[in-house]
Formats: sequence, C-alpha cells, structure tokens
Amino acid sequence: MKKNLLSILFISVLTLSVFSCKDKAKEATTSEAEEVATVEATATQYTANTEASKIAWKGFKPAGEHYGTISLKEGTISTKDGKITAGSFVIDMATIVVEDIPAEEKGNANLVGHLSNADFFDVEKFPTAMFEITGVEEAEGKTLLSGNLTLKEATNNVTFPVAVTTEGDALTLVSETFTIDRTKWNVQYGSKSIFDNLGDKFINDDIELKVLLKASK
Repeated sequence: MKKNLLSILFISVLTLSVFSCKDKAKEATTSEAEEVATVEATATQYTANTEASKIAWKGFKPAGEHYGTISLKEGTISTKDGKITAGSFVIDMATIVVEDIPAEEKGNANLVGHLSNADFFDVEKFPTAMFEITGVEEAEGKTLLSGNLTLKEATNNVTFPVAVTTEGDALTLVSETFTIDRTKWNVQYGSKSIFDNLGDKFINDDIELKVLLKASK
C-alpha cells in the first residue's frame, strides 16, 4: 500500500512538472542592442491605433500571480511587399492596469502604485519605454520580430514570434506569449538572483508578455 502511494505521488509530481514546463511561455531571445532598421522611402507606413493596441503582462510569485495590460503612447510600422521592414513604438508606462484584482478594491490601487514606484518601473522618472525594430526573419515556419527594448535606461535586443495580417488599410500584429527577464532592464525588486535571504517572499524574474498591435495607413 505504501509502495503504491509513493508511486501515485511520484506520477503526480512528474505529471505536474510536465504540464508546468509545457505551460511556461518561452523566454524571448535576448542579446545586446543592435542597429535599428531604417525606414525605406518606398515602404508602406502604418500608424498605431493606441486605443486598440495593448501589451498584456503577467507576473509570478509563490503565492500566485498578477496580470493586466499596458498601452502604447504612439508608434509606426513600415512594410514592403507585405513584410515588416521597420518601426518604433513608445510604451506609456503610466497606463499600467491590473486586471486580476477588482478595480474598486484597495488592493488594485496599491498594486498599481507599487508597480509604478521606484521598486519596479519608477514611472515618474521613466514615463515611457521604447521598442525599435531591428529586423525580421522567417524560421521554422514562424515570423520572428527583433527589436531594441529600452526600459529604465537599459536597452536589450529581444526576438519573439509574431503573426501579421493586413486587410485594406489595416494591419494587425499579434505576438505569441513570451517572457523577458526583468532584471536585465534594472527591475530588481524581490529577485532571488539579486537578493539573498528572501525565502518565499521573492517575485519571479520572468515577466510574461503578449503584444497586440493594430495600425492603419
């Protein structure tokens, strides 16, 4: 009986591990900043619809997770022969929204305030972040978008899969869900890789992101 119980526990843990690995979003390939792609004179220009575009985010800690969105302030994207060639986007860090806590609850305002202060994104000092496209390539049947992400005076190049569709004068870009290591952009609060003796009070370094961009000519 004891042997059977141990076997069941082992299988349960193994199954949990498999599903945890499967569900974890892949980390974006991250490297040093690269040269930004130039806009060609013959390229088609699209302007971001900031009302319809958003970046979904999710953060993790032992006790659970928090998630929400953040908006763009402005942005443009260029295409040629239906393919992305260049673009840049300004992210409005003052638009952090928390969606897992009801807006009317005090905890919602507290979390938004904490994410906005110097512990995390220091929005007063760094009101915007920037993403500038450096290149696009096709690999293993996917479109991989690369760009320099600048946040809190740190710039790294990130690469992640996207799907791009055009219809009439409209362009839609949707990324796969991916993660970035926040400590590479000087967001260090509660990080086990930076601070010792945090126990179970740490916050995961990985932030999960999913980009939705809608733009028009």
